[in-house]
Amino acid sequence: MKLLFSRNPNPRLAVAVARYLDAKVEFEFASPFAPGQAELYRPLNPNLSLPILVGSGRALWETDAIACRLSRDARSDFWRVGDDEPEMIRWLSWGKENFTRACDIVHFERGTKLRYGLGPLDRQRVEEGLGQFRTAAGILDAELSGREWLVGRSVSYADFRMATLLPFNDVAGLPLEDYPSIVRWYGQFGEIDAWRDPFKGLDAPELPPVPRLVE
Repeated sequence: MKLLFSRNPNPRLAVAVARYLDAKVEFEFASPFAPGQAELYRPLNPNLSLPILVGSGRALWETDAIACRLSRDARSDFWRVGDDEPEMIRWLSWGKENFTRACDIVHFERGTKLRYGLGPLDRQRVEEGLGQFRTAAGILDAELSGREWLVGRSVSYADFRMATLLPFNDVAGLPLEDYPSIVRWYGQFGEIDAWRDPFKGLDAPELPPVPRLVE
């Protein structure tokens, strides 16, 4: 199988998952939105978004689905099953609608838009995202105060998914330091090679720089 990826948040997450699981996949950098590339990738994913897993039946897109497939293939409990599965899905669902979503709002304005020239930074939208982040981070911080990881006693995909945007906080500038349990929890990711540097040894051009901006 082959995992098509870029250095953006969701593809980065998929590569980190694959490397953490030591998945039997090849990695191929892709750029579906580059001039002349769309029609090459549309049959694999009509959304033209990455990551995409190809090479074993129908192409599979969406990061969570890919993580589930790779974990099953590896016979790993990284994607929790059995009694822990509802708890994991709870965090995937809550994170998508709350913590990760808030992170993404701010990162899109301060990072993605400026990185790719998609328009000026919307300061009102940043403030809205920061407000949502503070609410969600407060809840997550309280939950993490009594647990090492989100599900059970070891890292799971729920942790990886919740942290999707945190490697990009150098441009997002979210006030993580206000939430000590989140800082403690995310500090553990530094011990996971696959998370710390998922692109090590891969042909993966760096993201375009984000222009400096004084808000």
